[in-house]
Formats: sequence, structure tokens, C-alpha cells
Amino acid sequence: MSTPAPARRVLSGMRPTGRLHLGNYHGALRNWVELQYQYECFFFVADWHMLTTGYEDTSRLQEHVREVLIDWLAAGLNPGVATLFIQSHVPEHAELHLLLSMITPLGWLERVPSYKDQQEQLKEKDLATYGFLGYPLLQSADILIYRAAYVPVGEDQVAHVELTREAARRFNHIYGREPDFEAKAEKAVKELGGRNTTAYRQLRRKFQEAGDTESLKRAQALVQSNTRITLADRERLLGYLEGTGVTILPEPQVLLTATPKVPGLDGRKMSKSYGNTIGLREEPDAVVSKLRAMQTDPARVRRTDPGDPDKCPVFDLHKVYSDEATRRWASEGCRSAGIGCLDCKKPLIEKIVEEINGMRRRAQEFEDNPDLVRNIVAEGAEKAREAARQTLDEVRRAMHLRID
Repeated sequence: MSTPAPARRVLSGMRPTGRLHLGNYHGALRNWVELQYQYECFFFVADWHMLTTGYEDTSRLQEHVREVLIDWLAAGLNPGVATLFIQSHVPEHAELHLLLSMITPLGWLERVPSYKDQQEQLKEKDLATYGFLGYPLLQSADILIYRAAYVPVGEDQVAHVELTREAARRFNHIYGREPDFEAKAEKAVKELGGRNTTAYRQLRRKFQEAGDTESLKRAQALVQSNTRITLADRERLLGYLEGTGVTILPEPQVLLTATPKVPGLDGRKMSKSYGNTIGLREEPDAVVSKLRAMQTDPARVRRTDPGDPDKCPVFDLHKVYSDEATRRWASEGCRSAGIGCLDCKKPLIEKIVEEINGMRRRAQEFEDNPDLVRNIVAEGAEKAREAARQTLDEVRRAMHLRID
């Protein structure tokens, strides 16, 4: 029997691209800080994932890993509550990735939306590598090695979690079924009779090889409506389609998180690639200077011109930082030209500088004492490896890769 999966375990990670900014904080990190007191949380720095698109220059990788960890601690992640670690310090991730790669159809990886999107966006990089094609499966291994119940993501990352669910389902289907499951299932397929048998095989193949969910639904309906088979055979046929039996790798659920729009200084999404960010530990004077120069509604050429808050990226920051009364003041003042753009920015500047100053203070002890960070991730890796080894033990046993 498999060990029950932790019912309230959460897993998430970040690629180490260097110091984090307000977009990272409000898009994910702030939510992690809240989740750590509600769930058993594992948070990791995904250094192997950096190699999928940045393998040609790793000279600053360790520096970036350390900066991300300090930002996490400065933002409020508590190593006494959450498990913080570095991906490459837990080699079990790599072994599970390898084992899953043996059974994962190529079509599943090629249809992940970000696969073609990133190839288009990163044309200057050579992404014709197995590592880039397989990175969604490495993400799946990251999640499944801890048998996480939940993965906190925004809407744009749901497809990655769905691939993880499919990988777990396929693994359980192949390695977690009853003795002689396949022979019994094949016998049940023949019991469907004539054209139904042929249709079932074709639909199953389409789902198994290409991840065609419409084929899965049609095959399920075909089985459910068939009156010639026993209840036990019906369950076997449904399991044969999608994988049931002993649940060695539980399917994680998406924990959809609110991701407020955090505009960059030029109005586009805040991103290092656009050079429009405000860092979590940036100098206060630099923050003030950047915000004062931040783009506003282009229609407000003069102080007396009325503006439209819906077209102003500064107002998007008010939605993140200001209370309802301040947002109403800013909106009405903008539309009536009762306040200028610098007036509108003033309460924002105060709030953001206050937030960043708090992070700078909390980060100071970790900047001054690198051993603190090293000890935290060493302890985190030890705890993570203990959980990962338990999963891998069961995976090896199920795959007959272990001698008891």
C-alpha cells in the first residue's frame, strides 16, 4: 500500500533571475507569505529551470540564487514554518523527472502553451534542446516528488498543473493497477463488441498519445452507456483510459491565486526584460525618483487637462496599495483635473517606500551574515529530501527498480 499523501501540502518555486521586484512580490510572494501559515509549504529556488533557457552563461547563477532567498526572507517567508530550499540540492527531483520522461508522450510536451510562446519570444536563444522541451515535465516532477495537494498559480499557469495531473494519472495507470489489470482490461475491451471495441481502442490511443481530452470524454461515454459489460469491467475500462488503481503519485489541485496587475514604470507589465521595475530592496531615493517619473494617462498633457484613471498605470498601483477612500480621491481628482499627477502619486510613493524600507531592514541581517542563508537552505534541503525519498521509494518499488 502507498503512504497517504499529505492533505494540505503546498509546493511552489521561482527561477533565480536575480533580485525580485514588486511584480514578483504581489504576483506570488505575498501570497506565499499568507499560505505558509495555512498549509505545509515547500518553496524552492528553481536553479535547474534556469538552465532550460540560460544554460550558456551560469556565471552569476549562485549570486542570483542567494539574492532570491534574501528577498524571500525579507518579504516574510519564515523558515521556522515553511521549508525553503534549492532545487538542485534535492537530486530526487532529477530522478523522478527521468523516470516520468520514460512514459510521457512527446505530444503532451509539445502542446504546452508556453512551449511555442517562449520559442517565439526568445528567438535569440537556441531552445532546440531536450531540456527546454522537457521543462514542463521537470515542473511536474518538482510537484509530484512531494505529493503536493495544491499548487498556487495564476490563470496562465493552469496548463502546467494539468500536465502534472496527466503525468500522475498515466504513472498510476501503468504502475498502480491490480495484478493482471491489463489482461483483464483487454478482455473487457473485447466484451464491448464490434464497432464499440474498435472505437474504444482508437479513442484511447488518441488520448494516451496526444492528450486529446475530447477523445477521453467520448470513450468514457461509450463505456458508461454500454449494457453488455459488468460493473467491474466498466471500472476497469474507465481506469484503462485514464489510470486508476493504487495512487502512488496523487494528482495535485490548482490553488488559483489572485494576481493583481502590477504595472511597470512604462505602463507595461513589470518585468526585468523591460527594465521597468522597482526592486524589493531598492534605495528609497531611487524609488521616489522612479515613481515621480512614472508614465501616467498620456491625455493629461497639462495640469488642467482631465484624465482617465482606467488608462493610467499609476491608478493600477492605487488598486494594489490604496484604500477605497484614497482610490476614490485619486479617481475623482484625475477626472476633474482637481489634482495633478504628482499629487496622485504622493500617497503611493509613501506606501511603497514604507514597504520597501521594511524589506530592506529585514534583509540586512541576511546580507551581513551569509551563513544564516546557507544554514536555512541546508536545513530545508534535508527536510525536503526526507519527503522526496519517501515518494521515490514507492516509485522505484512500483517500477520494480528496487529489491526489497
